Amino acid sequence: MFPTSSFKKGFALFILLATCALAQEQVLDFGPHGKLTLYLLGDWKATVINMAGQYEVTFAPKSDAINASCSLKVSHPETDRFDTKARLKTRVEADCAQFNEQSVEGKAYAKEFVIGAGYGYYCNFTDAALRGKKAPPGEFKVVSAGKIRLAPDVLIDIFIGADAFRDEPYQQLLGAIEGMVFQPGRGR
Repeated sequence: MFPTSSFKKGFALFILLATCALAQEQVLDFGPHGKLTLYLLGDWKATVINMAGQYEVTFAPKSDAINASCSLKVSHPETDRFDTKARLKTRVEADCAQFNEQSVEGKAYAKEFVIGAGYGYYCNFTDAALRGKKAPPGEFKVVSAGKIRLAPDVLIDIFIGADAFRDEPYQQLLGAIEGMVFQPGRGR
């Protein structure tokens, strides 16, 4: 006999809750700008630098066998220059143009982050010089760079580097970004 629909939903919820229980949690408190919580599966170490509310967060693997990294830079702009998705997408593609010449893709094509709050875009690039080769530690075969606008006064610059887009380390880092939870603050 096959499980009922309510059983399937309950089982899916159980798996989701069990996964969250195993995730590493990183909370960033922006004071009046809100609070951001990131959930990261796997074995990662977080380095958090808070310079007067401007956060820089780096996730690096605890194992030397894993070649991946993620950095987030949180800022609180005075002027909301990205009040539409189109403006943010254009800015991400322009910022990522620096990767065009060295990449297999040759051009920045913005993809939308699947996030619960705000909106964001990122571009993927494959290093043409490392194609078919093993990347030295700290150098990445693939990178993703982008921005997320969580609120008019909360902007995040994101960079992910790894050996492949489909590898588990890359997926864990992307999952932490797309699974983040933002609680808006009272504003300025």
